Amino acid sequence: MQRRSMFLEYFEAILVAVVLAILLRTFVVQAYKIPSGSMLEALQIGDRLLVGKFSYGIKIPFTEQYIIEFDGPRHGDIIVFKAPPRPDEDYVKRVIGVPGDLIQLRDKKLYRNGQLIDEHYARFLVERVLPGGSDNTSPLTVPQGQYFVMGDNRDASQDSRLWGFVPRGNIHGRAWIVYWSWNSDESSVRWGRIGSLVR
Repeated sequence: MQRRSMFLEYFEAILVAVVLAILLRTFVVQAYKIPSGSMLEALQIGDRLLVGKFSYGIKIPFTEQYIIEFDGPRHGDIIVFKAPPRPDEDYVKRVIGVPGDLIQLRDKKLYRNGQLIDEHYARFLVERVLPGGSDNTSPLTVPQGQYFVMGDNRDASQDSRLWGFVPRGNIHGRAWIVYWSWNSDESSVRWGRIGSLVR
């Protein structure tokens, strides 16, 4: 009888832990690993992030519908979202345009609503403007409920310049903190990045 009671206690403890983990992942935080260099220097390959899923609202689990909506993403937020071209994959990019913004790139420079934007975070592998590439775009107005996103490492990023806007429902949340960082080239931990806020 005592053995059965101990088994039930263990079972209850494990069940509660699993339920709490599911609730945390569904409503509070999600872990995400950076697989590419599209967000250098802000995010390094091998960074592991916690994403605040409550950043912009609370969704009905396993859907793109919100139960409660907060203010949407702002300019400069780094978000994790379901990629429009590959819905089974998650991408991480920076919000460049919010609903109603007029976005245009001219010779690698960002103009938002006609104003040149100082992008201290943007990095370019090739300084010269590439003909026929994504260094120049036609003016685009961001529709309601959609966002224009780009990687900081502009010449190595597939983003809204290529596949268009991100629907709000696709957004998992705002990247919050680096909880682990592994440099595979040097087989070492980047201790200085652990605990750093994502900006």
